[in-house]
Amino acid sequence: MTTPAETPAGRGSDGPRVRAGRGQVSVDWDRVPDAVGYLVHRADGDGPYRVIDHRGGDLLAVPGPPYADTTVGPGRTVRYAVRPVRDADRPGDGPLGPPSAPVAASADGDGLVEVSVDVARPTGPVHRPWRDTIGSEHLSMLLSTEQVGGEQMGAGLAAALGRVHRELGVERVRAHGILGDDLGVYREVDGEPVHDFAGIDAVLDALAPTGLRPVLELSFTPRALARDPSRVVTGAGVSSPPRDWDRWAALVGDLVRHLRSRVGDAELRRWAVEVWNEPDLDCFWTGSREDYLRMYDVTAHAVRTACPGLPVGGPATAATRWIEPFLDHVDASGAPLDFLSTHVYGSPPLDLRPALARHGRTGTPLLWTEWGPSPTHFAPVNDSVLSATFVATGMREAAGRVAALACWVASDHFEELGRPPALLHGGFGLLSVGGLAKPRFWALWMLERLAPEQLDVRLDGDGAGTLVRAWPSVDPRTGRVAVVLWNGTLDQGVLDRPDQRDRLHRSVRLRLDGLPHAAYELRHRRLDEHTSNLRATAHRVGVDGWPTDEQWAALRAADHLADATPPVTVTPDRGTVALPVALPMPSMSLLELTPR
Repeated sequence: MTTPAETPAGRGSDGPRVRAGRGQVSVDWDRVPDAVGYLVHRADGDGPYRVIDHRGGDLLAVPGPPYADTTVGPGRTVRYAVRPVRDADRPGDGPLGPPSAPVAASADGDGLVEVSVDVARPTGPVHRPWRDTIGSEHLSMLLSTEQVGGEQMGAGLAAALGRVHRELGVERVRAHGILGDDLGVYREVDGEPVHDFAGIDAVLDALAPTGLRPVLELSFTPRALARDPSRVVTGAGVSSPPRDWDRWAALVGDLVRHLRSRVGDAELRRWAVEVWNEPDLDCFWTGSREDYLRMYDVTAHAVRTACPGLPVGGPATAATRWIEPFLDHVDASGAPLDFLSTHVYGSPPLDLRPALARHGRTGTPLLWTEWGPSPTHFAPVNDSVLSATFVATGMREAAGRVAALACWVASDHFEELGRPPALLHGGFGLLSVGGLAKPRFWALWMLERLAPEQLDVRLDGDGAGTLVRAWPSVDPRTGRVAVVLWNGTLDQGVLDRPDQRDRLHRSVRLRLDGLPHAAYELRHRRLDEHTSNLRATAHRVGVDGWPTDEQWAALRAADHLADATPPVTVTPDRGTVALPVALPMPSMSLLELTPR
C-alpha cells in the first residue's frame, strides 16, 4: 500500500489535507463511496474556486486521492476544495466540499522521499492492465505496401504489434473500423445485400503472426448501407447510422458466424466485440444518442444470436461520456453487456465501479479501449518522458479495478488524423515509424519486468505518493525483487517550464527489508530526459525529419533500456539494503535484485 506522509496542521474544517513541498502542494481527501472521480479546485484567498487544469485536454477529473498540484507558483498562498463526480457527463453537478487550510508551495527544501519496502510481505499478485489490449490504427493498414519514412506501413505496423506482444505481454489489439469500405465487406447488387469477408480474412491472416487476438470494433457503416453516405471517416466507412437496421443486423450476424466457422468457438470467445467508436463525437457518429442506443441493442443481439459466448460491450465513448444513460438503457432494454468500455485522455481512468454497482452490475469488466496522455495527434507530450510517467501512474491506479487499460496506439504508423511527417512528430504510437521504442513503451517495459507478487510499501517525504511513486514486487520462487520508481505529474505545463522541472527533482532513499539471501546482483535501468529517450538520441545523432541510413543504424543500436550504472553485487545488512536513487522530473527507474 502506498501511503503518503501524514500532513501536519494542513487541514481545514473537514476539508482536504494539504502539505506544501518544493514546487508542489500535495492534496489528500477522504473518498466518497458513490463517486467515480473528483475535481480538484484551487482558490487564491477566499475564492473563487476553479478546477485545476493540468492540460490533459480531456476530462480533468481524477479517480481519487492523493493529488499533486504542480501548477501553483512558489510562495503563492492558496486553498483547495474537492468536488466528487458521480456522473462524468455532469462533473460540476455535485457540491464543492469545504476548503483546506491555506498553504503555499516553496521554492526550496530537501526534496527527499523515503521509500520502504518489506520483501517478506507480499500483498497479492501484480495486476497488469496493459496486457489485455493495445490500440491500433485501422488493421487494414496491415495490407498496405505504401511507404512512410522509408518503411512499408503494413510491415511496420505488423512489426510493432509483434513487439508489443513479445516484450509487453499484450494479448489483444483493438480492430478499429473493421467494417470500413476499405475492406469491402458490404455492397448491394440489384438492391440485395452482398457480404464479402475476404478483406477481413486477409487482415486476420496478417495479424496472426503478431500473436495478438482482435477486439472487433464494429464500425463504421459501409457507404452502401448508410443513411447519409456523405459522412466518410477517412475512407474507412461512414459515420452515419445505417438506413436499414435489419440489414445491419444481418451483416453483423453473418460476420460473427463466418468468424465462428473460421476459428472455432473456443478461440472466438477469447476475442471481443465493441459496438462502434466514440458515438458521442460528431466526427464518428452523425446520429443521435438514441440512434446509438438502438445501434447497440441491434448489434449486441445479433452478436449474441450468432455466437453466445463472444463477449460484447460498449459504449466506447470519448471522455467517459454517456455511462449512466447507457447503463440505464441496457437495464431497460435487456441488451447483453459483457463489459463496459469507454475512453479518456490526460488523466488516469475514473473508477466506474460505483456506477456499475448502482445498476446491479458489480463485477462487470471495465475496458478502457483508448487511453493516453493526450487526445491530440502531433502533440509533443506524446514523445516525452513525462508521457512515460503518466502511463506508469495510470497503470498503477488502474491495477486491480479495470480489466484493460489500452494505450492508444501501438505504432506511429497512423493515418486517421494524418500520416507521420517526420520521425518524431508527437504521434500516438508507443513505437516510432521504424519500430524504435519511445518513452511510453519503456514505461510499460519496466512494468512488465515486475515480479509476480506485489509488495507492501510506504512512502514518506516531499511529494511521496503524489509525485514519487513506487511499484515493488517479488518472485517467491526465485527471490528476484523488482521495484519500479518514478517521478511524474499530470501537469503537462512542466514541459514548458524548466525552472519548475528543476524544483520537482526528487532524491529517493529506497530501503528494502526482509531480504533472505546473502548477496544479490543489483541492476538499475533508467529512463530520463537524457537516457533511453528517443528524442534525445535522435538529437545527438543529428536527425532532422527522417533519419539517414547511418542515423537509422545509430538509433537502432541505442534502442534498449540503458543501465544507469553497471550491475553490482550488494550484500544485505541483517536483511536490509538501502539504495539512493535520483529522480529528476520526469524520470523512471527499474531496480532488480537477483540472488547470487
